[in-house]
Amino acid sequence: MTTARAPLSKRSNASSKKPASSPSSHAALTPADVDHAQTALVLQGGGALGSYQAGVYEALSTKYRSVDWVAGVSIGAINAALIVGNAPEYRVERLREFWNLVSSAPGQQWPAWPAAQSSFSQLSAASAVAMGIPGFFAPRMSPQLVLGNSAPLLSYYDTAALKATLERLVDFDRINHGDVRFSVGAVNVRTGNSVYFDNTECTIGPEHIMASGALPPGFPPVNIDGEDYWDGGIVSNTPLLHVLEHHNRHRRLLVLQVDLFNARGAMPKTLGEVASRHKDIQFSSRTRLSTNVIAANLNARQELLELLDQLPAALKGDAKVVHARELLRREPIDIVQLVYRQKGYETAEKDYEFSRSMMQEHWKSGFEDMGRTLAHPELMRSRLRAVGVTTYDMLDGDGLDVRQAASPV
Repeated sequence: MTTARAPLSKRSNASSKKPASSPSSHAALTPADVDHAQTALVLQGGGALGSYQAGVYEALSTKYRSVDWVAGVSIGAINAALIVGNAPEYRVERLREFWNLVSSAPGQQWPAWPAAQSSFSQLSAASAVAMGIPGFFAPRMSPQLVLGNSAPLLSYYDTAALKATLERLVDFDRINHGDVRFSVGAVNVRTGNSVYFDNTECTIGPEHIMASGALPPGFPPVNIDGEDYWDGGIVSNTPLLHVLEHHNRHRRLLVLQVDLFNARGAMPKTLGEVASRHKDIQFSSRTRLSTNVIAANLNARQELLELLDQLPAALKGDAKVVHARELLRREPIDIVQLVYRQKGYETAEKDYEFSRSMMQEHWKSGFEDMGRTLAHPELMRSRLRAVGVTTYDMLDGDGLDVRQAASPV
């Protein structure tokens, strides 16, 4: 990602259907409207790339009011806990403390030297594999590992250090009794189903955060109330679906979705690039699928509501029609997607490369990307119509893709 970009341009998705009425006939979402919208920060999983999300939040916190809801998966769950579990004036400080801690091992102190960054990154990742990460995880020194797949163990690493880190840096009373909604996703090992731990439904503790990031076979499952859980990214690497299904439909929703893997990318030219590109597609595909399918479904509901509104007055008063209209009616949803774009020298190990130099680079990129987003209020305004779901994508080539999702056929 370059540090300077050309001015943003508006681009409409060619596959999107133009509304029957002109976009200009609908009122745009003004800053005042945004202030009254329910704002959700949605944080994807991505390991070491999570410092990008920390940079995004720092920029957001300096220029925008506090969000109403923070939802995360895996490393996104840890960042979410550090945000919601601290008073607003301490959130960035706690995020920085965590990311400085996990990049503090001797093997993570390689210099920021672009000419050799790829080699340094591989050495840093190898160090994490062999030695673990301070305040996060440590390798199991068990002779049973010589048995390979027959070893009676459930993970290669122990995450007790993460529990201690969360207990030190996160105020769980604030998460459970504060005014910000909090959700983290995990997967039930026994059923294979996605589960969300939400502070409106249960009391959140360190174990819920750890469950969301318990990626096998590296990390062990986490037992909560007799059930074992793994990393939520196994089923879906984004909590977007949970937010869209459970938000207050009578209040406009603005989603700031921060993704760490880019669905778009160049054709690989080496085996290393193949591995990196494979990982990007694997962890970003569900994000795009969730966005497109849900948006199309909600827009189809909106079109059905518009049809019901055109019924004769006598039919509008029918009890079944009144009930259907109430079920379908909802305020508009705007989804602003920020996607981390990796540097040319990053390798397939990028999600477990915890070097201090790359952590700082990711943080800086997140801060700058969020700053550019906030500098363009058109990103926060519906340019196509003031109903349904509109998504805003930052495109490669510095463009802005504004899409009104088409209804399913």
